[in-house]
Amino acid sequence: MNCEEALPLMHEYLDGSAEDLEAAQLKRHLLQCPECNRIFRELEMTDALVKSCPKISAPSGFTDRIMQNLPVRPKRQSWFGWVKRHPAVSVASVFLLVMLGSFLSMWSQDQELTVKGSNLDQLVIENNTVYLPKGHRVQGNLMVRGGDVQVDGEIDGNLVVVDGKYHTASTANISGKIYSINLAAEWLVYQVKEILSPAAQ
Repeated sequence: MNCEEALPLMHEYLDGSAEDLEAAQLKRHLLQCPECNRIFRELEMTDALVKSCPKISAPSGFTDRIMQNLPVRPKRQSWFGWVKRHPAVSVASVFLLVMLGSFLSMWSQDQELTVKGSNLDQLVIENNTVYLPKGHRVQGNLMVRGGDVQVDGEIDGNLVVVDGKYHTASTANISGKIYSINLAAEWLVYQVKEILSPAAQ
């Protein structure tokens, strides 16, 4: 037995809850370890001192008097009270819910092929596929929704493909990022980014 195991056993032994085998092991350890023996003697004296003290009982009505003097917890106000105290947060929350609803409804609408960007005359659109031929360039971001994109030329900005696929040839050069959005949650995150950073367009 080591010192770490002995300390909890000391408490059990003094409480009378230690088993015979554990008590014997503790006694052997106390004979070999002067530090644990000193701690045990101190615990033994403290235990004896506590047991020798007379029992003290509280006067009648003591608990009731304490409970009556405790401060009264304020009543919880309804959500309407909270809204009245925090109008800016309430308006912002309603705005976010409305925006969330509109973004998700925009996602769920069955739309035809939509292409947004500048220099759209550089693009060729055939059979729900938008082509940017080799040697052609689009200045700024290009967004295609509801169709596929084949890029062989250059885009000086981001390529955003919503609910479709994109393919780039070895001759393609896209200076910005490529966003492929196929889930409503991704669409929502993209729209929030666009609102918060209009300079990115």
